[in-house]
Amino acid sequence: MSNRRSRQSSSASRISDDQMIDLVSKLRQLLPEIRERRRSDKVSASKVLQETCNYIRKLHREVDNLSDRLSQLLDSVDEDSPEAAVIRSLLM
Repeated sequence: MSNRRSRQSSSASRISDDQMIDLVSKLRQLLPEIRERRRSDKVSASKVLQETCNYIRKLHREVDNLSDRLSQLLDSVDEDSPEAAVIRSLLM
């Protein structure tokens, strides 16, 4: 009985092929490198997933860099100034 339940719950949580195609299509639209290609250029789902991971890593690096730059800027202004308040709000 327990085995049957686990099969039912795992099949209920599976994504259908149509759902997978839809999700990959949505990711494709979000990725600048793939979105800029001609529509006739076919890109595999695995390539879309790989590019998605690369893009997320790139975005993380950009966030880290911007955060570092804001921290440096905050160090260079008067702590009680309006500019410091704006920078602090951006860091939160």
